[in-house]
Amino acid sequence: MAEPIPGSEPYIVYSVSPSRYGNTVCYNQTAPVGNGWESANLIEKTLPSFIMQLLVSNLSYGLMYSLTRPLHLPPFVAQILCGLLFSPTVLGRNSMVRQKFFPYRYIMVVETFANLALVYNMFLLGLGIDLRMIRVKEVKPMVIAIVGVVVALLVGARLYYLPGNGDPDTILAGCLYWSVALSCTNFPDLAGILADLKLLRTDMGRTAMSASIITDLCTWVLLVLGNASFNKQGGWNVLMPCALISTIAFVFFCIYVIKPGVSWAFANTVEGGNAGETHVWFTLIGVVFCALITDALGVNSITGAFLFGLSIPHDHIIRNMIEEKLHDFLSSFLMPLFYIICGFRLDLGYLLDNTSVLVLVFVISSCFMVKILSTVICSLFLRMPLRDGFAVGALMNTKGTMALVVLNAGRDSKALDVILYTHMTFAFLVMSIVVQPLLTFTYTPKKISTLYKYRTVQQLKGEVEFRVLTCVHVLSNVPGITNLLHVSNPTKQSPLNICAIHLVELTGRTTAALLIMHDESKPKVNFSERVRAESEQIAELFGGMEVNNDLVSVQTLTAVSAYATMHEDICTLAEDKRVSLILLPYHKNLTPDGRLGEGNHGHAGVNQNVLSKAPCSVGILVDRGMTTVRSKSSSFHAETTKKEIAMLFIGGRDDREALAYAWTMVGQEMVKLTVVRFVPGRDALVSAGKLTVEYAKEAQVDEECIYEFNFKTMNDSSVTCIEKVVNDGKEVIEAIREMENNHSYDLYIVGRGYKVETPVTAGLTTDWSSSRDLGTIGDTLASLNFTMHASVLVIQQYSAANRKTSENHQEHVKGGVKTANEAKMNSHEEEDDEDEQFQMGMRK
Repeated sequence: MAEPIPGSEPYIVYSVSPSRYGNTVCYNQTAPVGNGWESANLIEKTLPSFIMQLLVSNLSYGLMYSLTRPLHLPPFVAQILCGLLFSPTVLGRNSMVRQKFFPYRYIMVVETFANLALVYNMFLLGLGIDLRMIRVKEVKPMVIAIVGVVVALLVGARLYYLPGNGDPDTILAGCLYWSVALSCTNFPDLAGILADLKLLRTDMGRTAMSASIITDLCTWVLLVLGNASFNKQGGWNVLMPCALISTIAFVFFCIYVIKPGVSWAFANTVEGGNAGETHVWFTLIGVVFCALITDALGVNSITGAFLFGLSIPHDHIIRNMIEEKLHDFLSSFLMPLFYIICGFRLDLGYLLDNTSVLVLVFVISSCFMVKILSTVICSLFLRMPLRDGFAVGALMNTKGTMALVVLNAGRDSKALDVILYTHMTFAFLVMSIVVQPLLTFTYTPKKISTLYKYRTVQQLKGEVEFRVLTCVHVLSNVPGITNLLHVSNPTKQSPLNICAIHLVELTGRTTAALLIMHDESKPKVNFSERVRAESEQIAELFGGMEVNNDLVSVQTLTAVSAYATMHEDICTLAEDKRVSLILLPYHKNLTPDGRLGEGNHGHAGVNQNVLSKAPCSVGILVDRGMTTVRSKSSSFHAETTKKEIAMLFIGGRDDREALAYAWTMVGQEMVKLTVVRFVPGRDALVSAGKLTVEYAKEAQVDEECIYEFNFKTMNDSSVTCIEKVVNDGKEVIEAIREMENNHSYDLYIVGRGYKVETPVTAGLTTDWSSSRDLGTIGDTLASLNFTMHASVLVIQQYSAANRKTSENHQEHVKGGVKTANEAKMNSHEEEDDEDEQFQMGMRK
């Protein structure tokens, strides 16, 4: 059916022929070859249409991604849905869509840019794969990957030739592409699922990631074999031996020529460790060059781009620069064109007209179960828990862009028709939707509740190591926390063990993981250049604390996670390291005029989640420039400025914990500690009579705590104890104002006062408190009306009862049931916590 284009474009003629392979469009370019004016006219007509197509494809993909992301579905689901939106089943047959947005006469332009985007996307895929993650010495991932691929190929071949599954006129080439697409696994999406479920640090997660990389490499080998074996019409390629030999030669060329050559070029042209824009552009040109080579060899252009990505030195900064510049541009700008092209080839109506629903359900169910059953059977021989085998098998069903590439390669060679192409694509959509919810409801890692005694600073007694977990978001958080740790007074009897975490928000360019920095045995995160440099500076600053000091040990880590789940990494690591205190930076930073800025709401959410679910005590530092002046040759103790520290004691478990931490600073010449206790007056005592019996019980424990502190520090001239009689919150505020006017302090230490009812702070809750994580007194001190230079440390003591309530709520939501051992362990924690209410143990 010829459709000449009317108007000003008489030289473009095309014909559309419907078939089992979809609509075939044949073009006849009648314009004179050397006429530049008519060529310019063609570009003038094509460009507005292409811009419109870019806009429509990006808006469509953005819409689908925004709808699927809250459901924690992988991006692959949004990609297929974006293409499905423009398939003949939905909008593809609409005349306005076909004539105005995606006319046949300009579809070649869209396909050209879609293929270019695919080439660079495959380059990024190779760039992001670290072959060092393949643990050759570990049998489990190798066996799971190889068995999964072999079984998937066999089952895929059987399903391909299943009676009733599409047109009976099938060919061997289609069987290969169908089976290879079924066997592949997408590593980036799999890592994203593990990150969302917090399973990256588990043995199951590491096994699944290693097995997925091996599966990806096997898929590439099979795809290259298929492209070399069959011609454009799906028949045998007589030049297959030449194509295979030349492709193998190109692989060795990448290993022994391109990779060393790129390394040499970077080593001799990069100055100061900073790659320039020229290096990036030459690298991108190299992608096209390698893609053209493999395309000329007859194995597809994406193979050369992928191999070139693997050839880039993995530890070089150029990887981060390229990924940072190219990833967002491709994923959110050009790649939606590829998804639209895939959608044009889908036709669910045609599939349902030629295939029964029973066959569809059987094929999709078989595709989903093949990896699960093969992995579960392997787990029996590998002595893996069945639940882990089931989880790894489900994760092996994670599909991505690579699966669409394989299907489109078969579609381009006419090895797969519309029925088989649509059938497998729809199966991939169902599998991708099911994987993460299935793991969420059926697999939760067995978390062994760690029982350790020193969950609070108050419990530290005698010769006990003081373990602290510090968290920083940006480089500016580091000075305040390190200077606070400088005055924590480590001793031979109680050395200081610091675990510092750099918290990085999970984005589209980062592979989520919790990694020990500078450890070559661990897989590394592909950070952006800025984040990586910042992580190294943070590690250097914290590492400087243990230089020339045997009393301090530091370990620096980087946690990459979404803000909504970042607290889980912090709390898990705190329990693994058995720390007594978690130090967090306040979410508002100091501005040049001395005020606290608006802050980061994501950081505020992290702090609130940690406060409610931490396995130990928590401290939040409001840093207003708590700096220290040190000589270049000074050791940890050689401070040249004296610190004036004030501890405000109102009452309650949080204040007792704050006093315990302040007590750790005693014994240094550079620190002068002032403890101010606010004692309720007569009017306040009258009000206290109306409170519960719990208040009287807490008041008795407070009295014993203060008595012990006074008794043990009575001969220390660096410690001053003051009592101020107050009757309500207003008098507390006035007393604090008077202290600030008469004496300038560098640091205030206060308790958060969580769930504490006391007449001393009556009236402050509604009038002053605006920050949930700082508490009443902490929020008051952080306001500009009181101090413009003093930092504030707000401490919350660990409470087993409060944490048990939070855990019971989470288990109720997830439908989990505690075992008898877990219940017994929690009961012991409660008993220990209650005993602590009536005794005061200080680290001295």
